[in-house]
Amino acid sequence: LGVYLYGWDRVSPRWHAFAGVVVAVSGCASGLFVVCANAWMNAPAGFRMVNGQPTDIDPIAALLNPAAFHQALHMTLAAYLSVAAAAAGIHAALLLRRPDDALHRRALSIVLPVLCVAAFLQPLSGDLSAKAVAKQQPAKLAAMEGHWRTERRAPLLVGGIPDEQAEVTRGAIELPGMLSFMAFGDFNAEVRGLSSFPRPDRPPVLIPHLAFQVMVGSGSLLAAMAVAIVGFRLRRRGPTQHPLMLRALVLVSPLGLIALEAGWVVTEVGRQPWIVQGFMRTRDAVTPVPGLWLPLSVIAALYLFLAVVVVALLKREVFAASEKDGPNVR
Repeated sequence: LGVYLYGWDRVSPRWHAFAGVVVAVSGCASGLFVVCANAWMNAPAGFRMVNGQPTDIDPIAALLNPAAFHQALHMTLAAYLSVAAAAAGIHAALLLRRPDDALHRRALSIVLPVLCVAAFLQPLSGDLSAKAVAKQQPAKLAAMEGHWRTERRAPLLVGGIPDEQAEVTRGAIELPGMLSFMAFGDFNAEVRGLSSFPRPDRPPVLIPHLAFQVMVGSGSLLAAMAVAIVGFRLRRRGPTQHPLMLRALVLVSPLGLIALEAGWVVTEVGRQPWIVQGFMRTRDAVTPVPGLWLPLSVIAALYLFLAVVVVALLKREVFAASEKDGPNVR
């Protein structure tokens, strides 16, 4: 990463490009391993329980668990989409200030195709994830959707506020049969409702339901933005030439990160009360070690410091380079 960031005039262009490839591949691989570990918590595999003890442990089978592929695909696309949207917003904002700045125009020519491809593929990966969750974690699916009654032709609920005591979701717009289709590819398929699960095995409903709505809404707006960008391209009109399009890019720039965080809320809260689905409850995984507030505070402070450093470096690299090189930037 250091070679890529600071080696522009210190190494050959070929070695500089190679450093960039290494950063991209290793960053993606790191994310894949993290997501596969999380996927194991949702669909544990690679062991057998005998008399309360895990046996026949297979690390490869654990890594390649049934949830690994769809979660890794969905998260990787979300990562590229969120970063592309954020970067596009930064360069669009600066291009509005300096319309002739070649650096920001060229930067947008790189990130906008990434944004469009990821925005178009993400709904497909989301559909794959929904079908997998319906099979592997039906209680999570029911919580995400605020779905209470087991029924065929189950409706998809848009919006609404779940009431866990009354076991209803109030104020939602119902799309008949769409939840059955989303979960099983069949409008008449039966979808289990939360009422069919014992109360101790049900996840909280309000948080994953609202987070799911935020995730889908944010992703839909980014997909609409991608459609508009492609529309401009097809009409042979560069989107970076239009102030209205640049302002729209600024407005949607945080939506990818918002959707990403909302998706993790759905994944983690929707799995409750389990930390390892079907095998270990969250309450049983709480460590008895005292004083954990101290390392937690240190880690939080460290990440806050790193966030400040990242913002400072981005400001220096993006703003300063633009002001220095102007329209003649390489």
